[in-house]
Amino acid sequence: MFMPASNARAINKARGLDCDAVILDLEDAVAPEAKGAARAQALAAAQDGGFGSRLLVLRVNALDTEWGQDDCAAAVGAGFDAVLLPKVSHPDDLCAARMILGEMPLWAMIETCAAMLALPAIAATPGLACIVAGTNDLAKDMRCTPGPDRLPMLPHLIAIVTVARAHRLIALDGVSNVLADTPALAAECGQGAAFGFDGKTLIHPAQIAPANRAFAPSAEQHEWAKAVVAAFALPDHAAKGAIRVGGEMVERLHLGEAERILARVAHL
Repeated sequence: MFMPASNARAINKARGLDCDAVILDLEDAVAPEAKGAARAQALAAAQDGGFGSRLLVLRVNALDTEWGQDDCAAAVGAGFDAVLLPKVSHPDDLCAARMILGEMPLWAMIETCAAMLALPAIAATPGLACIVAGTNDLAKDMRCTPGPDRLPMLPHLIAIVTVARAHRLIALDGVSNVLADTPALAAECGQGAAFGFDGKTLIHPAQIAPANRAFAPSAEQHEWAKAVVAAFALPDHAAKGAIRVGGEMVERLHLGEAERILARVAHL
């Protein structure tokens, strides 16, 4: 959940939201004249804590702005779980941030055409933990009109998931501009889950419930996972690579998927 770091009320509300991570935003959500005050407020929020098990992430301004380097320097040791760097177009952008952040976990927003061309090298950058699809800015850079089905974005979304899996990174889908729990928002969340994203970035509390529904394992998936794990646990199946479960053939690769589903259910 993105929250403007300039809005104290929003930050306080974020402490009770049913989301996995809170991203205090110093970039797009903050006007130029409010950047300094927003940074101070974000640092105070991190020091005060109260976010529970939610990850607390700081989205800094790009390093080529007048605020970016100071944002990164202020984040070091301030209590954030990661720093989200916007407008990452080349591995050098991440390396420059790493020089300031040290060993602090780094997340990268992929929101330019140049970033798509450099995606494998970006994902291979040491210390990178998460890739976030910046779909609004990417659409602007491409000069495309995504529409409800996000058709022009689909190859790029698939590429982001693919490179994240190859490098064992978290992959987060871009934000939706639909600010209510509607069929359109549910469809976009479901699309992101079907593509393999780990979650979706959000900009309004009303988006949390449909996102959680889309990315949580369904009851059918849960029952399938329990059946697969139980079947492979039987002594007769200990040495088998493929067995029959519920009239279907499942292999040990399916066992890994079943275990992942059960782990997600346990986390909910």
